[in-house]
Amino acid sequence: MTVPPVELDDLADPAAGFPHATREQWRTLAAEVLRRSGWDGSPDEAEAALTTATYDGVAVAPLYDAADLPAAPRTTRAPGPWDVRQRHADPDPAATREAIHADLENGVTSLWLDLTAIDPAALPAVLDGVLLDLAPVVLDAGPRTAEAAEAFLRLVEGVAGGVALPGGNLGADPIGLAARTGATADTGVAVALARRCAADHPGLRAITVDALPYHDAGGADAEELGCSVATGVAYLRALTDAGLTAEQAFGQLEFRYAATADQFLTVAKLRAARRLWARVAEVTGVAREPGRQLQHAVTSSAMMTVRDPWVNMLRTTVACFAAGAGGADAVTVQPFDACLGLPDAFARRIARNTQSLLVEEANVAHVADPAGGSWYVERLTDDLAARAWEWFQEIERAGGVAAALERLVPERLAATRARRADNLAHRRDPITGVSEFPDLKERPVSRRPGHGLAATSGGASGGGLPVMRYAEEFEALRDLADAQPSRPTVFLATIGPVAAHTARATFAANLFAAGGVATVTSGPGTDPAAIAAAFRDCGTPVACLCSSDRLYGEHAATVAAALREAGARRVWLAGKGEYEGVDTTLYAGCDALGVLRATFDDLGVDR
Repeated sequence: MTVPPVELDDLADPAAGFPHATREQWRTLAAEVLRRSGWDGSPDEAEAALTTATYDGVAVAPLYDAADLPAAPRTTRAPGPWDVRQRHADPDPAATREAIHADLENGVTSLWLDLTAIDPAALPAVLDGVLLDLAPVVLDAGPRTAEAAEAFLRLVEGVAGGVALPGGNLGADPIGLAARTGATADTGVAVALARRCAADHPGLRAITVDALPYHDAGGADAEELGCSVATGVAYLRALTDAGLTAEQAFGQLEFRYAATADQFLTVAKLRAARRLWARVAEVTGVAREPGRQLQHAVTSSAMMTVRDPWVNMLRTTVACFAAGAGGADAVTVQPFDACLGLPDAFARRIARNTQSLLVEEANVAHVADPAGGSWYVERLTDDLAARAWEWFQEIERAGGVAAALERLVPERLAATRARRADNLAHRRDPITGVSEFPDLKERPVSRRPGHGLAATSGGASGGGLPVMRYAEEFEALRDLADAQPSRPTVFLATIGPVAAHTARATFAANLFAAGGVATVTSGPGTDPAAIAAAFRDCGTPVACLCSSDRLYGEHAATVAAALREAGARRVWLAGKGEYEGVDTTLYAGCDALGVLRATFDDLGVDR
């Protein structure tokens, strides 16, 4: 067979020779597929039927085309490696110093020191041997900000000849502290430090606009963005009132955002954040470059799990990729064991190597705004920015972010948190390794005690915004099940041949395992007496029927009756439908947490 030569010009339009497809044609085809599942609508309604919404109410459509591109200008970070920033919170100065040197020698380019855990007086020991003119340092000291900043500046100024700092931040964030703890937001220390940095340390910033408390409280992406912009504007007002120019004030701020395993939302959020802050710079008369938002993205604490923590490596990899693709200037990947205590050396190595792989091997940082031009990402960015700007304006109308923290912000976040909790309970927001595909045989992972990032981002002192970790309610049930003398067990009455019950038996087993409950199956067969005998041998008062709809119609009632006669306190059914003797049904989207709690009650487990 002879292949004809192909000229390069023939490849200029890969769609040449194919008929032009329209959106209307797609809707017609989509409607035909939907009707197979019982949907009864017109082609014009098909797109809406397949559209979902984020927690902010931003529509995510099943199809995008060039008509979805917004007219808003793109704001990008210049191509090149982002700053690989590792967090340190070990109160032992020697251990922290050792970890810092291991990080800096193996790919980390800046340090984030949690001085609510590390004594600020230990900074000289902690940073011993660190070249401060090469490695930027970011402080996070909460109520001890003034003490920590003074200790750091004294260290910097005490170096022979002085040190020209390449970056870093003193971490003053009184509004973020108010959000975390309920304290009064006093900007006095932040303003004083900003003036000192502007005068004496031009490479150093004084203020962090930390949006993590809003994310960790269960907030949505636009809520996180709106709160951050409102906080940034509040700091601009305080700094310019104290005599700094607008450009100097912009140069004192660094923004911190959460990066999650929702890849596209994270990319869009960081892109939207730059657009929003560029608008603030525009209306204050600051040029684009001096007013550019400096972004620090941190992999989410809320998404991390204690159970099956190895999966956290996958979550943080996706989040790190999204942060890099979204244009973050600095990225912190939390070690996979961060919510178990103080990370060990292996976990820290994996965290920093995740970034090194994405930067050096995957070349994610070699392209400016790699998601730019995507119809979906551009539309999502624009819609998210618009929703965040509306929320920012609402905060401003309430008197600014400090006033809004008294009622408006907590109430808004509480409503979002409740919707999120409902979706988690119903497994509409799945958590791999916890609410989906749990491993009851997993070996527990233990770490030295120490507080993780989330502990500094919420109301740990009894005030401020609460801290939410998505997996915590399922994990609490797992802990309770593990603490019992013998593992709680549910009997699966598998009716009919293996092919008839495998899918639903697997579904039911995974649901119960999400709460630490084991399952025992009866084996194939339809004889109610044999199934009831197997149930009695199992020694549990809870059973669940598993089979096909056809076999349920023939055998569900008789098998349920036999199980009741054998002592079943509750009979679940995997699937939908009403059958005599069945208490309730288990199906995709059912209240899994409610099912598990009821099962614990039926099993006599004290909750």
